[in-house]
Amino acid sequence: MLYLDSAIISEAQLARQWGWVKGITTNPTLLAKSQFSPEATLHKLAAISLGELYYQLCAADLEGMLREGERAAALIGEEIVLKIPATTVGFQATAHLSPKIPCSVTAIYSAAQAAIAAEAGAKYAIVYVNRATRLLGDGLGLTREMAAVLAGSKTEILAASLKSPQEAAAALQAGAHHLTVPLAVLQAMTTQELSEQTVAEFAQTGKGIDF
Repeated sequence: MLYLDSAIISEAQLARQWGWVKGITTNPTLLAKSQFSPEATLHKLAAISLGELYYQLCAADLEGMLREGERAAALIGEEIVLKIPATTVGFQATAHLSPKIPCSVTAIYSAAQAAIAAEAGAKYAIVYVNRATRLLGDGLGLTREMAAVLAGSKTEILAASLKSPQEAAAALQAGAHHLTVPLAVLQAMTTQELSEQTVAEFAQTGKGIDF
């Protein structure tokens, strides 16, 4: 599935008009860019109802994460997917919350972390492809390693930090099941110069039914 990575209401509304975007991912940085409070932003995004809506926990301790996760689920409703950082306490929170709230483990930088995410019951393991390339040297290689480790499990890979249509397609080829990308990249994924030229040729030389 393709997700919009944004907390801007107008972008979510546009994505809904397209009809092929299946959900929205947010994070603390994206929520900070909204003109509304985090609570109001999530409520508005949930009302647009694109599909799954991801909220990332900000609490640093286990009890705080559990409380924040429950509150986010009550605010967003059944479309909620919690994003929980890939830390020692984050994996604990995932294990506690995943039986009742869909969870994803985010900011995974090793295949071993992906294995723990699966054991903790995460629905998704999130890899930051472009960022991993910058920090580790090969984000697509990391995606392939995660895919091998998660093969046969119920945990699917969601690729984030994708900066171009080519990188997005490469992440899928490397084993990602889903992508989340900014609006501009989603738009860029729909266009290709040769497609435009071919359509123009049909318009010049072809005929169709009256409309």
